[in-house]
Amino acid sequence: MTPLDPAALARLQLQRDRAATRGVKGLFEHKLERMSASPLAFLRGAAPLFYAILKARPELAVGPAGTGWLTGDMHLENFGAYRPDHKAGASRDGAPASAVFDLNDFDDAIVGPFSFDVLRLTTSLILGGRELGADGVTALELSDTLLASYVKALGGAPVGPLPSPITRLVAQVEGRPQSELLDARTTGHGDGRRFTLGPRYRKLEAAIQKGVPAAFARYVASLSPDQRDVEAGAFEIIDAARRIAGTGSLGSLRIAVLVRGKGGHDGQWIFDLKEQGVPSAATMLGAPTIDPAVRVVTAARACLATPPRMLGTTRLGKTPLFGRRLAPQEDKLDLGRIEHADLAPLAKSLGALLGRAHRRGAKKLPAKPWPESARAGLLDRAITLAGVHEAVYLSLCKELRR
Repeated sequence: MTPLDPAALARLQLQRDRAATRGVKGLFEHKLERMSASPLAFLRGAAPLFYAILKARPELAVGPAGTGWLTGDMHLENFGAYRPDHKAGASRDGAPASAVFDLNDFDDAIVGPFSFDVLRLTTSLILGGRELGADGVTALELSDTLLASYVKALGGAPVGPLPSPITRLVAQVEGRPQSELLDARTTGHGDGRRFTLGPRYRKLEAAIQKGVPAAFARYVASLSPDQRDVEAGAFEIIDAARRIAGTGSLGSLRIAVLVRGKGGHDGQWIFDLKEQGVPSAATMLGAPTIDPAVRVVTAARACLATPPRMLGTTRLGKTPLFGRRLAPQEDKLDLGRIEHADLAPLAKSLGALLGRAHRRGAKKLPAKPWPESARAGLLDRAITLAGVHEAVYLSLCKELRR
């Protein structure tokens, strides 16, 4: 195989996906359907391939100075709204914030060069031109804006006011009731709610179902005392199911747990327990020695001033699981509905949010801000990577026609 043979790389991706999804009927086809939607969707679902390309062509991995916690799977859709921990998040008037917008996926988190995250995010912006309604020239201009904003925030500049697409999203989700989350995922009345089995939830295998109570109890024990300080019986399990969500993580064990919460028809809580393994960038950086689930929680708390609520860890047998409570405030931007006038402010904000997160989670900040020449070199490498991923994406689509 030549290092950047698109057809060979597409076949490699298909082999990975078959192996990862073989345990759940129909999941391989589901993942391919998601990844074949667009080049950006393909990038989202193929983080290990991104780093395999960097390893094969190490000149593409060269970047400016700075190391620390990375998300490892940075792209346009790994930002979103969520409900923060009630102690960390506060609104301008000092009251607890019901929703914030920030980085929201640390499954692939690892300590490494900041340039890896920036390169992957910039590549996603170039590939995401279709979703954003931007031509190539505009996509490159937006990349310049993102990179300049990132460098300023990494140096300590404030993120600044968020653009209207983000403020509208936060305003929309702030008032969402718990009943909306429950109604979308469960059926039944009163305390008789159960997960609605179908495309999003599947019945758990008996061996996994048997281990859920102990695994969930270990997750609850990993929470801080104030998070466990709820009324008696709040963590009583009502139902559990296999959750089908995401793109790159499809095939990993993901368990949804419905508990009594505050009780009643609309007071129940849903938790997500997600299998964690070796992060994608380990092919470049080596596998971390830290427990995989602890790694995710550590990275999120290091990088985010307002991390999501109830982050915790557990195990089911030998499988490490990262746990969190789902909230109705979780949502993402609809990239296809961003007005042209909002594109540059959005790119500026996303760059600043990543720069702020890197600064918080830094192990070694650069001695000087990245110069314009370094940013230009990074953009050139992102253009090359976007071209490779576009070619691999089309080769994968060709394979699917056979």
